Amino acid sequence: MSVRTPDPDPDQSPDDMPQQGPAWLTDIELEQARRRLPLLYVEAVPVRVDGLGQVTEVGVLLRANAVGEMTRTLVSGRVMYGETLREALFRHLEKDLGPMAFPQLPASPTPFQVAEYFPMPGVTPYTDDRQHAVSLAYVIPVTGTCEPRQDALELTWMRPEEAVTPQVAEEMEGGRGALLKAALASVGRLV
Repeated sequence: MSVRTPDPDPDQSPDDMPQQGPAWLTDIELEQARRRLPLLYVEAVPVRVDGLGQVTEVGVLLRANAVGEMTRTLVSGRVMYGETLREALFRHLEKDLGPMAFPQLPASPTPFQVAEYFPMPGVTPYTDDRQHAVSLAYVIPVTGTCEPRQDALELTWMRPEEAVTPQVAEEMEGGRGALLKAALASVGRLV
């Protein structure tokens, strides 16, 4: 079963396409926007915390990329038109981790880092072949049961020390190993 919205028929005129609502872009519109302007994303590093609020585990998603390679990544996705950052974070956490993850969104939506992704490598540690994107990154405790959905195949829980090893960083797409390291540094979990 496919969970993706089907691509529109390129021979179909825009007037004949079904209306998705003002916040939804067709694949064609999204591709055009990606070539013209940076897009806003949110990213979440799911964590488990102990009774003192110390991070004990970090959740990393396993996905197959566009060419069929297995990669590791974080919860991420676009902020839609008219959507608050909190709504976008919650939507993507639920989409990737399942409805029973019970994320604990921050009282103040202040990210631990702003990551800028470029289609060409070397500008920043972060790359995205499709676009120039700006991402607001958050560390989000989750208290429930995580059952990955959509294109996420599994969620692996790791100790913070394990999550920042070079082996895990190599498996992460788009430089997200550096973002994961920054997340753990922001919560005092790097030695």
